[in-house]
Amino acid sequence: MAAAAGGKFAESAAPAAAAPAAPVKVAAAGGGSGAGEALYKQACGTCHAAGIAGSPKFGDKAAWAPRIKTGLDTLTASAIKGKGAMPPKGGSSASDADIRSAVEYMVDAAK
Repeated sequence: MAAAAGGKFAESAAPAAAAPAAPVKVAAAGGGSGAGEALYKQACGTCHAAGIAGSPKFGDKAAWAPRIKTGLDTLTASAIKGKGAMPPKGGSSASDADIRSAVEYMVDAAK
């Protein structure tokens, strides 16, 4: 298309190899930023959307209320270390800051 408009570009000798799928990288930010939502969709939602293994369902105010009362730091620590059937970091390789963002996202949805 650019060539048709008069632009000149060097063509590569071979197409670039497809990179392997990398884990979703999310910026550390508050729950409303979209970062927490991205990690929730990648890792947390697998169980929290359906309440698998006793996990509180996303948006279930009654199930989340006693957990929210423990505080964001306690919830984040549980998510990082794992609790009950939940593996550490929900089985992801996300950073601690990213886990906190996902916890904030889930807590915000349950308020």
